[in-house]
Amino acid sequence: ALEEVVSRSPYADLRIVSGDALTIDWDRLLGDRAGSWHLVANLPYNISVPLVCDLLDGVEAIGRMLVMVQREVAARLVARTGDAAYGLPSVKVSYHAEARTVGRVPASVFLPRPRVESALVEIVRRPAPLVDVDPQVLFGVVRAGFGQRRKMLRRSLRNLIDEEGLIVAGVDPTARAEDLGLDDWAAVATQHLAEGGGRGDR
Repeated sequence: ALEEVVSRSPYADLRIVSGDALTIDWDRLLGDRAGSWHLVANLPYNISVPLVCDLLDGVEAIGRMLVMVQREVAARLVARTGDAAYGLPSVKVSYHAEARTVGRVPASVFLPRPRVESALVEIVRRPAPLVDVDPQVLFGVVRAGFGQRRKMLRRSLRNLIDEEGLIVAGVDPTARAEDLGLDDWAAVATQHLAEGGGRGDR
């Protein structure tokens, strides 16, 4: 059906590329012109967060995204420090981009009607990340913190940095992961490196 619609399009250079968005070679598909492409998509719930994060991490050709996702996913992508939905995806998005919810999509507009509501999220890539720290180290620390998000950082990060190191980084050891903004995480990651820590997982 889509091929038939495209065949009637007035745009001669419009084409369909079939593939798995999580594994396709985006660089080969889009080229290397940073920020020159816009992604507009209705993303399935089960791939929306990993796909957005992977594209921000590795596909600089995409400068702007407008994605429709489930409302709960939208909350995770745009969440700020202290929000209930704030987590690793929120930190990763803020590292790479500015994100905001630009619209709500009620379940009533779909047939058949789903059990969830959706939202439109705009994500605009920054010219450069907001903090200057190795991203693998940074997100290794963030992942460890949110892996035990209900625990104080002196407990959740104890395998990476001790309580004194957190204090040197300017972070309260009794704080929890949800209390730290991007600058705080960068300070912890920098101190982790200063203490001889290695590169973590993204």
